[in-house]
Amino acid sequence: MKTIIEPFRIKTVEPIKMTTPEERQGLIERVGFNLFKLPAEDVIIDLLTDSGTSAMSAAQWGALMQGDESYAGARSWYRFERAVKEIFGFEHVIPTHQGRAAERILFSVLVSPGHVVPSNTHFDTTRANIEFAGGRAVDLPSPEAADPASRAPFKGDMDVRALEALIAEVGPERIPVIMLTVTNNSGGGQPVSMANIKAVSRIARTHGIPFYIDACRFAENAWFIKQREPGYADKTPREIAREMFSYADGATMSAKKDAFANIGGFLVTNDGDLAAQERDLLILTEGFPTYGGLAGRDLEAIAVGLDEVLEEDYLNYRIVSTAYVANKLDEAGVPVMLPAGGHAVYLDARRFLPHVPPLAYPGQALSVELYVEGGVRGVEIGTVMFGKDPHTGEEKPAHWDLVRLAIPRRVYTQSHMDYVVEAVAQVYERREEIGGMRIVREPRFLRHFSAEFAWA
Repeated sequence: MKTIIEPFRIKTVEPIKMTTPEERQGLIERVGFNLFKLPAEDVIIDLLTDSGTSAMSAAQWGALMQGDESYAGARSWYRFERAVKEIFGFEHVIPTHQGRAAERILFSVLVSPGHVVPSNTHFDTTRANIEFAGGRAVDLPSPEAADPASRAPFKGDMDVRALEALIAEVGPERIPVIMLTVTNNSGGGQPVSMANIKAVSRIARTHGIPFYIDACRFAENAWFIKQREPGYADKTPREIAREMFSYADGATMSAKKDAFANIGGFLVTNDGDLAAQERDLLILTEGFPTYGGLAGRDLEAIAVGLDEVLEEDYLNYRIVSTAYVANKLDEAGVPVMLPAGGHAVYLDARRFLPHVPPLAYPGQALSVELYVEGGVRGVEIGTVMFGKDPHTGEEKPAHWDLVRLAIPRRVYTQSHMDYVVEAVAQVYERREEIGGMRIVREPRFLRHFSAEFAWA
């Protein structure tokens, strides 16, 4: 059939509070034009993030009731550990309450002042945890990623020539780990090819540098490899995922993405000595190594979700339905990242608002106007998020200015997405009326979460 339907039935619904543009104008002004500060009930379609916002299945809700809340050695821990090992293939599994906790533990152990950590593109919490440990996060996106409109199949790849040049410049002793994010969230949700994973692994091992994968959307990346990379069409997503991780020395994971869980994450490695250090820090800040800050019921939900996310019918629906939104916007003339990523649609704010310079935050301005227009909440990924060095205070334009519309898994229907397309198109029609913004208050790290804005 040509029509792609949701491969599930809806058994529970949550009402949406409808608001008017006038009401939303007042609401956004009261929170300093920062969409993170809006009460969720005042949002009609919430595309701020796909992290922890997915709908859990009946099987997951049933598993919650089986949660063993014993402090140490709970049955739920062993089920969780087994599920992670079956997919990721690493010996040591360290649970955390979410992905950024796994990042903090990893970088607290590995990164020291003066260190450099390369990636295809670091996301906000990854970069902040590296910088908090005194390191420098360096993005090395593929050359194809420079053009948001190009349809290259693997725009999330790392630039391996740039990686080799960086290693030659700073020396392998100053690079404690190489990170590769799959899919590349800050790079437009674009996938990473298996060939690129192999190439980065080969370079890392040649220089004796640990290679880690930020795996929060690993299943979506595996599906893109199956669909787009020669030699993988007949492999299952699970087989592809196992091969991806076989080239790495470890991984961090937010189970709030490709595990359908509302909370949770983990850190995996084959290095027993490193794992021991990480567990010591885990006990100090997260919890005992068999729960890591999670309830037993959360461990159960993650174990089920890791299995469900690799189902081919689901992955096909997920990728095709996201592409549906991006293609509809492209047909309407809206500047959008192409081809569509797996978890989100990215509006190109610089092409959307070419009259607004990057240091006037076109992505933030577009996000605000989209909320006022239709009650749709997205998030700026650009100069607000990445433009300021927290150590020097220097500010410069980010690589690009995007607005990410992250689609929660199994939550919204096609009519919801048609509404989003209509709202974006209406903002685009009046784009010349939209001005820039300025920051009136900001914290040192991760300023986009709590900064306050005003119109420039």
